[in-house]
Amino acid sequence: MIQFFSEDTDFKLPHPIKTRRWIKRVIEEEGFALNQLNYIFCSDEYLLDVNKEYLEHDYYTDIITFDNSEEEETIEGDLFISVDRIKNNAEQMNIPFETELKRVMIHGVLHLTGYDDTSEELKKEIRLKEDECLKLFK
Repeated sequence: MIQFFSEDTDFKLPHPIKTRRWIKRVIEEEGFALNQLNYIFCSDEYLLDVNKEYLEHDYYTDIITFDNSEEEETIEGDLFISVDRIKNNAEQMNIPFETELKRVMIHGVLHLTGYDDTSEELKKEIRLKEDECLKLFK
């Protein structure tokens, strides 16, 4: 099950049914089973508080992913996404908001399937995978 929530913002995800179908497809193609995935769309300040409280990081970010899975190859997690950061990123990269939103949403899923971005090489790898996944959105 994939659910979408809003905290400290009135954001509503466009195309929720298509988006669920797309995320499920990516999860299955990565060899995982979906249990529960919660997307929480929020403000910069809300996500900054989450970042400080749970990760002890004092900076803005576009996404924080919490892996709640207890079984191998099962996806269960909470993904907090700052709508403010997505807007800012999209403007800076001169791309549509929806494109950046989908990239960040699938970025969190890729983390849950084992992709990492802790080095420049791994960042390139996950970015290529994000691009592949974006092409699957129909």
